Amino acid sequence: MEPGGDRQQLQRLGREAAEYYRSHEIPQRLEEALNTLFLLRPTDLYGDLANYFSKFAKAPVICKLVGRKVLDGVGRPTLEVEIYCIIKNYEKRICSTVISSHSQILENALPEATEADEKERNDSVNTAVEWVNESLNAMLRDLKPTDQCNIDKILSEYFIRKVEEKKEIQKEGEEESTLSLPSCVPSATGLPEGKKATTIGKKVPGAETTIPPAEPIESVLCGSLAIGGTSLAIAKAGATISDIPLYLYIALLKRNQDSPKEMTMPLPMVTLLNCGKFSPGKLKLMKEVMLIPPVQLSLKQSIERALDIQREMMKLLEPTCKGPSPQLADRKKGSARSTGKKVLPAAMKRISHLGCLITGCDNLEQPLLLLQTACNNIGLELGTDMYLAINCAAHELIDYHKGKYEILTGTFRSPDEIVDMYVELINKFPSIIALVDPLRKEDRKQWNNICCALGSKCFLIAEDAATSISKLIPDQDINLPQCSGIVLKYINQTKVSDLIELTGLLDGQRHITILGSPDGESSDDSLVDLAVGLGAKFIKLGGLSRGERVTKYNRLLAIEEELAKNRTLRFEASLEFINFAEETQPEQLFDLLPLPKQD
Repeated sequence: MEPGGDRQQLQRLGREAAEYYRSHEIPQRLEEALNTLFLLRPTDLYGDLANYFSKFAKAPVICKLVGRKVLDGVGRPTLEVEIYCIIKNYEKRICSTVISSHSQILENALPEATEADEKERNDSVNTAVEWVNESLNAMLRDLKPTDQCNIDKILSEYFIRKVEEKKEIQKEGEEESTLSLPSCVPSATGLPEGKKATTIGKKVPGAETTIPPAEPIESVLCGSLAIGGTSLAIAKAGATISDIPLYLYIALLKRNQDSPKEMTMPLPMVTLLNCGKFSPGKLKLMKEVMLIPPVQLSLKQSIERALDIQREMMKLLEPTCKGPSPQLADRKKGSARSTGKKVLPAAMKRISHLGCLITGCDNLEQPLLLLQTACNNIGLELGTDMYLAINCAAHELIDYHKGKYEILTGTFRSPDEIVDMYVELINKFPSIIALVDPLRKEDRKQWNNICCALGSKCFLIAEDAATSISKLIPDQDINLPQCSGIVLKYINQTKVSDLIELTGLLDGQRHITILGSPDGESSDDSLVDLAVGLGAKFIKLGGLSRGERVTKYNRLLAIEEELAKNRTLRFEASLEFINFAEETQPEQLFDLLPLPKQD
């Protein structure tokens, strides 16, 4: 063929194609596009034609869901969900997500309890894998991955059906038991933990205080991980299809596709010490001692500062063979009674599942004074350059027989007394700006008291004291004790739409939102994108050790860098506390933290 023959032939074919499309009433703009493309070189023509016609391809749809049993960050089974879509007539794997397991890690548990927990977890994950690969795979096929609201509705309806099926099975089992077994009087020893036995005509020794009984523990439906895992995987697939980051996709869903002009980063609650009930030492109250950086610092600066404090803490916790231990800071505030010969709390030779050091302490002030020393040694000041938060985990400390909290080994405080203790502690250590679960959720009166006493000085946060998300949403009325905010965890049947709805309710009721990692955390970093997209005030990820924890801090750094590059990053001016004692003056509800020293 003569030189240029290929070009002439392509032009001829192009004219024939244009004539064909014209006769079939194809829009004029398509004809013009074809005529323009025919002027290009043959090698350019094919690619540009493909790109142009791809705009008219069908929207991607879900073709397959794959559920798989995997391991979480501490080696326990959990669920992974993969999403496959049809894109330009080809099946393509879009994304996957690993959901965190719901149950808490049992510290120092009996072998029987550990074995039962492992069996329950395995059964739940196996059932979830079955749901994803069978029922949900069939139900969601051919749906658009960008239709989050509709898919979450389908998931919710499926879950409700499963709950009803379980109730029917339980009802039939109870009826059979009633027919086959004689009636008997239940013994007091058969009561579950948290319930108080009552005796007739005899006073129970040690039962000094009557406290509200524990609310029944919400049962977790076997397989519910499939609902949360699928919803989150769909959100990731929608973000991937839309070619935007997950945090921006979540922000658009919350704002009804109204793109935010600026976004703020959640402040990290960095766990530094684990010295609670199951750690060595007498102190039981402080399950986690956490660092909160000033709002004016970038996340990068905040993590670097937290790492500096952590390194200094590790030096102080190293056992010394010679000489007296270092003196604790601020002797006037609590260490004046010390002789200087008291040994510092010893660090364990392992890292907690929370990603922090485990240490034992003998009183409330010891870890706080230790932190003051560490900060002073590197030229930082607590209360200005770094703040503290304490996870009290009060629900783990209650002795229902005595009706009191065991804050130290053998030392008990009633609900009223523990409120006074917190007031004294905050007055002595004003650098503490958040208390997580200072009381059980059942102690409503004391929650009101502590909010009135300390609400203008620190955040009073409900984590385990908060009712589960599944119970909060249907009522449209947040069933919480009076508090500053709650920690939300993405587990079980939680859906992305639930988080969007609930955070909207919390925003409207002056509660702060905290996204938190559960005990059984995975290496999936989607929680960070959820926190940024939902506009959470804080994010609680654990310590700066263990891969499943550090992965999320790295994702936080990447998002901050991206927002700064796009000039959409906004820093909060200050942290605001709620003054619950001044309900009649809502315009003066907030106190501000002092500004930190600049690096």
